[in-house]
Amino acid sequence: MSNPARRLLLVHAHPDDESIGNGVTMAKYVAEGVGVTLVTCTLGEEGEVLVPELAHLAADKEDGLGAHRVEELAAAMKHLGVTDHRFLGGAGRYRDSGMVYDEAGGATAPPEVKEGTFWRADLREAADLLVEVVREVRPQVLLTYDEFGGYGHPDHVQAHRVAMYASQLAGVSSYRPDLGEPWRIAKIYWNAMPESELRAGIRRLRESGDTTTFEGMDPDGPMPSFVVADELLTATIDGSAYVEQKLDAMRTHATQITVDGPFFALSNNLGNQVWGNESYRLVAGEPGPRDSATGRESDLFAGLD
Repeated sequence: MSNPARRLLLVHAHPDDESIGNGVTMAKYVAEGVGVTLVTCTLGEEGEVLVPELAHLAADKEDGLGAHRVEELAAAMKHLGVTDHRFLGGAGRYRDSGMVYDEAGGATAPPEVKEGTFWRADLREAADLLVEVVREVRPQVLLTYDEFGGYGHPDHVQAHRVAMYASQLAGVSSYRPDLGEPWRIAKIYWNAMPESELRAGIRRLRESGDTTTFEGMDPDGPMPSFVVADELLTATIDGSAYVEQKLDAMRTHATQITVDGPFFALSNNLGNQVWGNESYRLVAGEPGPRDSATGRESDLFAGLD
C-alpha cells in the first residue's frame, strides 16, 4: 500500500480522548486521503464506569475496564475511518495513572501512583517508543495536548511531554539510528478550547435551566486552564460534514461518555455548532495561509504543499 502524501499523527492519553477532541479532524482528513495515525498511551483502566451493567469492570472490582475500552476504541475508529491506531509500546505497556481533584478543583495525580502507570514511566523510554512511530509514519503534522494536558490529568500531561520530547529526538540524525531514519515534524499543534465557545456553551446551558453541568463556572467569570483566548488560536477545522461520525464515535465510548445528560442533549441539538469545529494552537513550524473570515488556518497542512 502506498504511503499517503500527507500524514497526521495524534498522541492521546486514553481511549475516548481522541473522539472528543479531534473526532471531526480525524474523519475529515481520512475522507481526504490523508494518512491518520492515532497513538493512545494507556488503556484507560482507571476510568469511571458509567454503564451500570458494566460496573464490575472497574479497577477496584474485576479490573477489566482496559480490555473493554480497547474494544470501544476500535469501534470508534471504524466510525471515523481510522485504520492505523495503536497503543504506545503495545496494549497494556503503560497503565492509566488515575487522577484526583485538588483543592482548587483541578485534576492532578493521586497521592499514591501505582507501579507501571504512565505517570511513572521513564520519559526517555516512553519517548523512544514514540520516536520509532514517528520515524515509521513520517507525519508532517502532530496533534497533542498543551503543557497542562488540557485539564491537568497526569496522563494527559505525560502524553504532552512524551509527544514533545519524541518530536525533537526523532529529527536528530545521530540519535538512536536503530529506531529508523530521522524525521522532523513540520508542524505541531496543541488542542485548544476557544474561550468564546465555552462561554457561549455555558450561557446556553444556564438559559436552559441546567445549573449543574460545569457547576460553579460563570459564563462571564474566570475560565479554567484548558480554555484558550480566541486571539491565541492558530487553526480551526470546520468538520460540520463529519459531526455524525464524531458523535457516533463518542457513543461507542459508552463507559466514559453519557449521551443522555443535559450537556450532551443540548449540544447534540446544536451539533454542527458545538461539535463540528475543532481548534488548535500552532507551537512548532510556520503557519500557512489563513482564512480571511476567521483569521485562522482552515487546514493543518496549510503552507506545506
